[in-house]
Amino acid sequence: MTVRTAQTQQEISPYRQFSRAEWAKLRADTPLTLNEEELSELRGLNDRVDLDEVVAIYLPLSRLLNLYVAATQSLFRATHEFLGGNEHKVPYIIGMAGSVAVGKSTTARILRHLLARWPNHPKVDLVTTDGFLLPNTVLRREGLMDRKGFPESYDLPALLRFLSDIKAGNRGTSAPIYSHLTYDILPKERVVIDQPDILLVEGLNVLQTGRPPRDGKAIPYVSDFFDFSIYLDADETVLRQWYIDRFFSLRATAFRDPRSYFHKYASFDDREARETAIRIWETINLVNLRENVLPTRRRADLILRKGADHVINRVWLRKL
Repeated sequence: MTVRTAQTQQEISPYRQFSRAEWAKLRADTPLTLNEEELSELRGLNDRVDLDEVVAIYLPLSRLLNLYVAATQSLFRATHEFLGGNEHKVPYIIGMAGSVAVGKSTTARILRHLLARWPNHPKVDLVTTDGFLLPNTVLRREGLMDRKGFPESYDLPALLRFLSDIKAGNRGTSAPIYSHLTYDILPKERVVIDQPDILLVEGLNVLQTGRPPRDGKAIPYVSDFFDFSIYLDADETVLRQWYIDRFFSLRATAFRDPRSYFHKYASFDDREARETAIRIWETINLVNLRENVLPTRRRADLILRKGADHVINRVWLRKL
């Protein structure tokens, strides 16, 4: 690629790009409403996010989203008046996508905490699409256990009904719960989402779409229900190492629980653990990343780019 071509692509990009320092300045006077003890509870396994990261990245993002939510609430009030006051409150839905091991869960939890501290939208909920994975009995029957996390392993109609009910302002909408310990859906447990101001939806493939139908008929996608979307990004080689590191950490912690689906891995030595982690990464997670997750990156409204040190060093914000 020539320098001129690269410059042209930069000029016509739908995103504004920010360095870490440039993005950090956009915090303005947003107060830090998170302390070290709270952050340690939100931080996931092997995630190294610290308060400096919260100040530089998450506070500006919290401020931006607060402005977007406030603008949407004003628009809703205008629409509500136009329709004669018969509409229910509609939650603002934020979708979050990215690879396995990139840190989506930690990012979602931090954002939920920060957004709930703003006075105009105190009720913020979080759901993960893991709860909409098909039960293991179904995956085994369909030969999909090794495709867990791929688009075909989800109960997509149920996920779409859930999001449709949320956007309709329905009370007491519930979602299934997934256990990472048993690696399966908990059949008798559900989480109730009752008209939140903001709902964060976190999952691998939440930004994925299909080919447009030739007849022009509407085909709903999960992302159709999002007001804003975030993609958490990192290089493949970095993600691979993070996955291996996480596997080793789980071997020493969660895998030791006899109830764990992966309990057999707890007794593996370092060589066996590394070989197993690499095999799972290369045959499942990397394939899913390349085929289904990474191609959706450019559909996000915001891209957060991580370096090998887990620090977010670049931000892309879609132009309005």
